Amino acid sequence: MSQHDLVIVANRLPVDSRTLPDGATEWVTSPGGLVTAMESVMKGVDSGAWVGWAGSPGEAPDPFEADGMHLYPVRLEAEDVEKYYEGFSNGTLWPLYHDVIVDPEFHRTWWDSYVAVNRRFAKAAAEVASPGGTIWVHDYQLQLVPEMIRSERPDVRIGFFNHIPFPPLELFSQLPKRNQVLRGLLGADLVGFQRESDALNFTAAARKLLGYQVDQHTVTVPGIGASEPRQVLAKCFPISIDAGAITALTEDPELRERAAQLRRDLGDPKRIVLGVDRLDYTKGIRHRLKAWGELLNDDLIDPSETVLVQVATPSRERVDAYRQLRDEVELTVGRINGDFAPIGRPAISYLHRSFDRRDMTALYMAADVALVTSLRDGMNLVAKEYVASRPDLRGVLVLSEFTGAADELRAAILVNPHDIDDLKSSVLRALTMSEEEQEEAMRSLRRQVLDHDVQTWAKLFLEDLEEIGRTAKPGRPAIRLHGEDAPARAELEEALAAFARTPRILVASDFDGVIAPIVADRDAVQPDPRSLTALRELTELPGVNVALVSGRALADLDHHTRMPSTVALIGSHGAEVGALPADFHADVLDAAALTMDDSKQSLLESIIRRLRLISSQYPGTEVEIKPTAAVLHTRQARGRGAGNATEAALEYARTLPDVYVTPGKKVVEFSVVHTSKGSAVQALARAAAADAVLYLGDDVTDETVFTVLDEGDLGIKVGAGDTAAQWRIADTEAAAQLLTALRERRGQDR
Repeated sequence: MSQHDLVIVANRLPVDSRTLPDGATEWVTSPGGLVTAMESVMKGVDSGAWVGWAGSPGEAPDPFEADGMHLYPVRLEAEDVEKYYEGFSNGTLWPLYHDVIVDPEFHRTWWDSYVAVNRRFAKAAAEVASPGGTIWVHDYQLQLVPEMIRSERPDVRIGFFNHIPFPPLELFSQLPKRNQVLRGLLGADLVGFQRESDALNFTAAARKLLGYQVDQHTVTVPGIGASEPRQVLAKCFPISIDAGAITALTEDPELRERAAQLRRDLGDPKRIVLGVDRLDYTKGIRHRLKAWGELLNDDLIDPSETVLVQVATPSRERVDAYRQLRDEVELTVGRINGDFAPIGRPAISYLHRSFDRRDMTALYMAADVALVTSLRDGMNLVAKEYVASRPDLRGVLVLSEFTGAADELRAAILVNPHDIDDLKSSVLRALTMSEEEQEEAMRSLRRQVLDHDVQTWAKLFLEDLEEIGRTAKPGRPAIRLHGEDAPARAELEEALAAFARTPRILVASDFDGVIAPIVADRDAVQPDPRSLTALRELTELPGVNVALVSGRALADLDHHTRMPSTVALIGSHGAEVGALPADFHADVLDAAALTMDDSKQSLLESIIRRLRLISSQYPGTEVEIKPTAAVLHTRQARGRGAGNATEAALEYARTLPDVYVTPGKKVVEFSVVHTSKGSAVQALARAAAADAVLYLGDDVTDETVFTVLDEGDLGIKVGAGDTAAQWRIADTEAAAQLLTALRERRGQDR
């Protein structure tokens, strides 16, 4: 799979599928500011990619190219669309983030789907990013993705941009999974918002809900256990439009004629007032129609001279709140037209459909007034599109003060759409504004929009992200194998043969998941006798040393393996070292770091008490106690208990600056002594004077070994998952076969 310097991650790909007459599928670039911005950004990098959903539930298309971009589709099933997209994203987050104009719904199954889909997006992005590359995640549907990517790819720079508002603490606190969402966002290096108030709301939530230190726009994220803290910048980056492209369209004679024809189609009114919105309850369409109906009823507007054109683009029509809104809007439009429209001309021309960029620009050019009456909006690009469409310096923008655009477009007529009287007077003022006043205001508005276009927005964001990346400490090396990718079997056999011919070798392996299949009951584990036999027999060959390196306590490992003294046993991720074989140089192993003292013992007892408290809250979880560590096991937890218990344990871990915390497969280990499998294997290799090392591992903890192996060593991942190992085999069956083959090859060569 190819890797790319810049990876964009968004809910949708930047293309829409279109079926041709012959049945073939054609991909057409989607309209929209984000797509436009990213197109220009992609041209400035050697290799750019976009990860997103193709728009149809079911199996995702294979990766493909369109308009010079490498596109990687993410699969969404119909149930994902229902629960992740329509459910948690648009039934929970959207209303909550838009000031609870409509009550949000909270359903735990929606959250489960949101987590699962976010993990799918994160995995796809992590797989295609180049070492040290940049991943830019977009919008509220993917708020968990930054932290998920960081856990897999700490070597990359991660940016997140929230295109909608971020709510005040009092509203955000209603979200049941609020802390998980905050930590998901804080996985990024840079979190961008539309308005300064949004950035301040976010930092206030991080300070009040998570207890993190905040210094102006910088949030200090504690490391897990003893890992170092990180600095996350939360900042305002108001998004914009491709203003130059829209202005250029207005010079097209065909488009100018189209604008003139629109006026004729509407009966050549003296004034055209335009509203362009997605059919969404946040856009204030009902308030706008109420004000327009009252203006007509009060005889302040003559319907034979002035017409309102309302474009309502279809949106989320499977969601109840949106179906209800459409019924209300269409009923209101019909009533107003029935009461006030002259014969042959509507009082309101209502258009419930989408328009392409050219037709929309023609509408903007024809309109004397644009009404943007959002009750809450992250930005609202319609306001900026209208301004960009008026190089003639005519037209009036009436703009809600509750939009992000209101922070920049100060020369517009700013209005509180909740105040119907204020809205009515603002419309009348716009309709009677002189040409001189229009020109003065539009000149100021156009200067703002043209000087701060979408390309500038993207450039500023990426420059800040790159600057943060320069000061950040590098993460672990990039993964070598993604997902289930694996070199050809013949290549592994060739490497194994070369390893078998090496004069002195160390063969080391994890236990659970490699020598023994993972089972729910840890005490019922059954190691593969073929693997144990191969390991024992390898120790009988000259120049071979063997070690089992496990997260289990040493006594537990010994009990389940019953290995001879010729096999070195390392427990508790290196914190416990068993009796070493006679040919090991024991003095090479530095045991000083493993010493327990009273303070460490006291700390360990405190951790055990806390983990037992967490375990008592989530049935099925259990706490294992080791000489230098305590482990929370969640494999047998019921329902959502595994995830919730892990979350509680990791939240506790951030309060322990001197403890080494290792999340693994259904486990979280807290060690008061700094050890890792990687350092243990390195010490074993020195003690054995090994020329090369072979290591078999399946867990996250085994990555500490794979990342320190040298050229000529063999790191072999057992099972699926991204890994720093250069080789992969399928399972414990394959591990037994590999160890047996190594024993046979080594015996033949000797």
